[in-house]
Amino acid sequence: MTKPDISALSPDTIVDFIADIFARRGAEEYLGEPVTISEHMLQCAECAERSGADDVLIAAALLHDIGHFTNEFPADAAEQGIDSVHEEAGARVLRDFFPPLIHDCVRFHVDAKRYLCATDPEYFGKLSGASIHSLRLQGGPMSTAEAELFAENPHLDAILQVRMWDDIGKDPAHAAPAFAHYAPLLERVVQAHAGG
Repeated sequence: MTKPDISALSPDTIVDFIADIFARRGAEEYLGEPVTISEHMLQCAECAERSGADDVLIAAALLHDIGHFTNEFPADAAEQGIDSVHEEAGARVLRDFFPPLIHDCVRFHVDAKRYLCATDPEYFGKLSGASIHSLRLQGGPMSTAEAELFAENPHLDAILQVRMWDDIGKDPAHAAPAFAHYAPLLERVVQAHAGG
């Protein structure tokens, strides 16, 4: 997979860039889950919206897996035993255009799974088979020391909430709103960040 050129992106073009990614690549398989990547991301955003979350947290839920589209790993990386480190790829693309909370939710949503597996005895049982497989590639549950350090993140609550929506947004029978529904929200968040 070719990594997109992000060097020319600006606050005026980032949302169109994301929209194009959804249009071109959104129908790709989502690591063995019963939904496509875009269906998953849109369902997560809808979960956030229905919960009454603000624009920033809805955007974080929508964009948490954007790194699957912006890295250089093959679509079947997990099947090959490769961790695509999509959380880092996604955070890199969004860092200059979105608030730090969104950046942290994207960058740390994988670590949130590892953290919850280490700190919540019931959490592991809620994971899908594909998520358990990726957990192994991502380092497994955190150690006590790792979990204690992770818990110091000032955005911990938001990161964990996005992780919970990440685990829910995998329903093949549910049609979430299309990307166009969220584009104005993303524009508001980007412009507020650029102006702040």
